[in-house]
Amino acid sequence: MKLRYKVLGGSALLLAAAFIALGLVLSHDSPCMPGPPLAANTPSMKAIVYRCYGSPDVLKLEQIAKPAPADGRVLVKVHAASVNPLDWHYMQGKPYIMRAAAGVGRPDSIFMGADFAGTVESVGKNVKRFKPGDEVFGDRDGAFGEYVSVAENGAMALKPPNISMEQAAAVPIAGLTALQALRDKGQIQAGQKVLINGASGGVGTFAVQIAKTYGTEVTGVCSTRNVDMVKSIGADHVIDYTKEDFTQGSARYELIIDNVGNHSLSELRHVLTPTGTLVIVGGPSDNSWLGPLTTLVKARLVAPFAAQKLLFMLAQANQDDLNVLRMLVQAGKLAPVIDRRYKLAETAQAISYLEQGHAKGKVIITVDQSAP
Repeated sequence: MKLRYKVLGGSALLLAAAFIALGLVLSHDSPCMPGPPLAANTPSMKAIVYRCYGSPDVLKLEQIAKPAPADGRVLVKVHAASVNPLDWHYMQGKPYIMRAAAGVGRPDSIFMGADFAGTVESVGKNVKRFKPGDEVFGDRDGAFGEYVSVAENGAMALKPPNISMEQAAAVPIAGLTALQALRDKGQIQAGQKVLINGASGGVGTFAVQIAKTYGTEVTGVCSTRNVDMVKSIGADHVIDYTKEDFTQGSARYELIIDNVGNHSLSELRHVLTPTGTLVIVGGPSDNSWLGPLTTLVKARLVAPFAAQKLLFMLAQANQDDLNVLRMLVQAGKLAPVIDRRYKLAETAQAISYLEQGHAKGKVIITVDQSAP
């Protein structure tokens, strides 16, 4: 018996040492290094890059190699991009657990940004869906640059003709997140009572509008200064969280989309119907190791013992759902809300502003100043 305890104790110590070592490795920040010089006559473009983790100061506007035309791919001249919370997480390299995929010590990829809208400059061999001159929008790493190269069947679609490039750039990640949270995770149905916590943010403004297209009764939660805006995009009811705590009210909801993470699971479950669904989109970022994933862990622990559905989701970028959003925009059922606009060289300021948590809708990066 004593030998067994010694073995178990030794194993526990080894496991603890392994976790500590892993923690030290993942949390280590390597210093920023200058980029390699471009070879002579290399076609180039301006782009925001980061070569180490840290504050917005690590973001640099550099001249880097322009993507080369390739078979099966589409070269897009970017006119506008938009900022997402994920950009801040990649820049910081937090939560640390994400570094296992993004790069240990420093990022494996120097490119920043995902949402873009622009014009097709050229297409590679065998490309049939797009042609030079097409106005497009989509999701591609490196959107904070003058050009992106996208696979023909990648997350890109024709831009709705009734909105600007800046408005189109606001749609992809936030719009996809809202659509998939409501439709796929939430299994939204006509007649339901739906609550959107964080209704004035990027995902929230899209979620309110998309939920209304399903014939639901939508309640949006936001701050005082955003109440009128949330009403204007279709919310049936708006709760000002500075004056009222919706988790203490008598209303019950079949579906809650939580973009904020400012209430505990028990509080949110309290205002769900007995078989309702909670879809967790965002959460607090104060935990350096797991960040918003702490809420996922809690939900997974509680879910087996609850009749309610407690789900966590990340958007899956794809062409089909971008086309769903395009049709909603074109039909006038979905309109991007834009808060502020920044120039490409001001991307660091744009990300800093977004992370303050007070953006109304989307924050835009104007890449091509001549774009409509």
